[in-house]
Amino acid sequence: MGQGVRRFYHSLAQVSKPFFSPAPPVRRRRRSPGAIAMSPAATSPDDRIRSYEDFARVHAYLLAASGIPPSLHQRLYRKLADEVFDGGESFSVEPCEGGRQRRLILAAEGTLGRESDVFLVDHAWSFRLSDALKQLSEVPGLAERMAALMCVDLDKRTELEEADEQDNGNGGSLESALEVVEKERTRIQEKGSDFAAWLELEELGIDDDMLIALDLSSKFPNMVALNLWGNKLQDPEKIMKGIGECRRLKALWLNENPALKEGVDKVILDGLPELEIYNSHFTRKAGEWALGFCGDIIGADNPCSSAESIPLENIVSLDLSDRCIHKLPVVFSPRKLSSLLSLNIRGNPLDQMSSDDLLKLISGFTQLQELEVDIPGPLGNSAISILECLPNLSLLNGINVASIIESGKHIIDSALKPRLPEWSPQESLPERVIGAMWLYLMTYRLADEEKIDETPVWYVMDELGSAMRHSDDANFRIAPFLFMPDVTQFCGLFMMFILEKSALEFRKYKEQLQSSSICPSRKVTPVTKSIRPSDGQALRVFTDIPQVEEFLTRPEFVLTSDPKEADIIWVSMQVDSELKNALGLTDQQYTNQFPFEACLVMKHHLAETIHKAWGSPEWLQPTYNLETHLSPLIGDYCVRKRDGMDNLWIMKPWNMARTIDTTVTGDLSAIIRFMETGPKICQKYIECPALFQGRKFDLRYIVFVRSICPLEIFLSDVFWVRLANNQYTLEKTSFFEYETHFTVMNYIGRMNHMNTPEFVKEFEKEHQVKWLEIHGRIRDMIRCVFESATAVHPEMQNPFSRAIYGVDVMLDNKFNPKILEVTYCPDCTRACKYDNQALMGSQGVIKGSEFFNTVFGCLFLDELKDVSPL
Repeated sequence: MGQGVRRFYHSLAQVSKPFFSPAPPVRRRRRSPGAIAMSPAATSPDDRIRSYEDFARVHAYLLAASGIPPSLHQRLYRKLADEVFDGGESFSVEPCEGGRQRRLILAAEGTLGRESDVFLVDHAWSFRLSDALKQLSEVPGLAERMAALMCVDLDKRTELEEADEQDNGNGGSLESALEVVEKERTRIQEKGSDFAAWLELEELGIDDDMLIALDLSSKFPNMVALNLWGNKLQDPEKIMKGIGECRRLKALWLNENPALKEGVDKVILDGLPELEIYNSHFTRKAGEWALGFCGDIIGADNPCSSAESIPLENIVSLDLSDRCIHKLPVVFSPRKLSSLLSLNIRGNPLDQMSSDDLLKLISGFTQLQELEVDIPGPLGNSAISILECLPNLSLLNGINVASIIESGKHIIDSALKPRLPEWSPQESLPERVIGAMWLYLMTYRLADEEKIDETPVWYVMDELGSAMRHSDDANFRIAPFLFMPDVTQFCGLFMMFILEKSALEFRKYKEQLQSSSICPSRKVTPVTKSIRPSDGQALRVFTDIPQVEEFLTRPEFVLTSDPKEADIIWVSMQVDSELKNALGLTDQQYTNQFPFEACLVMKHHLAETIHKAWGSPEWLQPTYNLETHLSPLIGDYCVRKRDGMDNLWIMKPWNMARTIDTTVTGDLSAIIRFMETGPKICQKYIECPALFQGRKFDLRYIVFVRSICPLEIFLSDVFWVRLANNQYTLEKTSFFEYETHFTVMNYIGRMNHMNTPEFVKEFEKEHQVKWLEIHGRIRDMIRCVFESATAVHPEMQNPFSRAIYGVDVMLDNKFNPKILEVTYCPDCTRACKYDNQALMGSQGVIKGSEFFNTVFGCLFLDELKDVSPL
């Protein structure tokens, strides 16, 4: 896109009621730092009139689509032509949500009238996704500007500053911890030796040895709460050595310590039998103390070590949200909590209580006035049913009960909370921006007369546009606008962002998959025969594939340049009715594709076909079509996050090869935004794959298909391994590294070919496994994939179809195969280029130059040389 030829802006237009939020005026901002110079405006009045008329004509469709009122068209043109960025004269950006977001307010004196003005919003940053992290790390000032715009620069301090503070402050983390310990000891001495201790040692850099040195068990025999959040504890045994004698401990926070990755939970819970709250979650021992803590009657000022001294009857408001509660404590009862008026139990599975029992328990709180609960959720799917059991309730999920009854809504929820950027203290500024940017990004694709760009462009609007917030009662509109002063082409862009509560959809979807099944697989005796004429004449082949032209050398086949004369049409393009009419083809000519094979070769259809046939087999990762199953995906994501499960996903376009526009992410906002770059599936990433010398790999198999119904398929005795170039890692910064997370290297100029027998030998040695056992599981899985098509789409069958398909397989770290994709007319360059020793069948050397002779011999002459029936 040439600078000075066309420029993508947004217009901020006053289109509704006036804006009545004045604020102190700010300095005029003529242009944003990212603006690009454009052609100078016309100078004479006549030239200006002609230029505006050209502008209105060229941009007519875009002006109409953007919704900009006609009365503002000429004003928009003048601002575009003269590059007038005067938003700073009318608006101010101020922090909100505790500084975690920003909002736009009117800064000019007075008000703006309806449809009175239009303002330009520039792009602050435009990029291809693969370049994002590199640009943030290398372009001076970019990370700082984006961090400020996205409000992720709060409390960000460099390591040098932190070191300086430690040197000039308390002299080190151990000294800081000792200071806190001594302060608490003094307080206890003043209260009395039996007084319960509450110790806050959060983010003090305490490691295992420091914790032992603090000798907390002897200093605080009555300690009931210990906060070690954000320290450097690693060894579960040393942690227990440091606190294991604190037998009266009721609450412990070890969040964001390295030890949590080592399975410390069981050690802690077994060693501290009185623990009621662990890492903010309720344990099975949760009772009076835990309820008192959540009801704000227990805290550092009032630790309460004895259950008898905890006045639960004084609790008026109780927030139990997101406590990972599976079953409410026995003491949670109307008798104990006799003053309870407000209750929040959102975000808990409560899966050890039936909906009826839970609803019966809650209905006992007849004095309850406010209730927050997941609907649908553990209390059922009906808000009306809940209200019938709680006649005195006034607010359900923040919504007036009378309005719920009047509307008859069964599923209700309060307004979504603002989605704020999240980060950890260890993340660098560029990493913080990468995590937060999905709340701010928009996207478009470039196109010319021939094709659309394969890779989308992402961009961030400037400070003015990024501070514009959604409102259900809007008085301004932001619209994308592509300004082209020197050309007569145009394009438009619209963006939609949808997010909804999805737990119920996920459960329904999961139940639906679990109920799906297929008849047991049945292998049949092949019925297809050789199609060579009885008089021995050669079969004529028309092809547009160079390898077939070069390597199909058997005398039983002869190439022809006239498709109408061919017995076999073997081409890379789709042979549909339009092509048949254009080339004069008939239905009695054999083709290298089956009808409706999209059910296998398009990724969303492949998943759908397998789901219908097998439900949710272990060899298919959880897969969602974002066009139809966004809600179940969000539900799955949220359940995984709640349960602390791995939550990394891979986004794949429906029908692109070579991992084009494929991305790995663990960010739900990013997943939803990727929908804007074209139809995709979202599939659970194999976070723990089997590795070869520390690198990811996958396997390419070639399947020969003679018939779908009955199913006749054969597996080539040769397969190929595809290796990533870089060592595998799950560091967040690596997700943008193509050569770390992807294995298709033969299109980027750095492919390291490895012969299959050599790979298998080294792999068996590295992992102490037998490849034949793994290969058997892979064969069974591939058979199941094609049986899915037989069962779900029998209309694929055509006696004049023969085809080969590439099947890509990955192994997890337990050496179980996972299906990745099925490819139509696979690239067979390596198959023809390299000689290889077969590991199956004859186990002889198979020459690459004979590959297509083998293919055509199997499919059309009923031969089984160098292939194995499945």
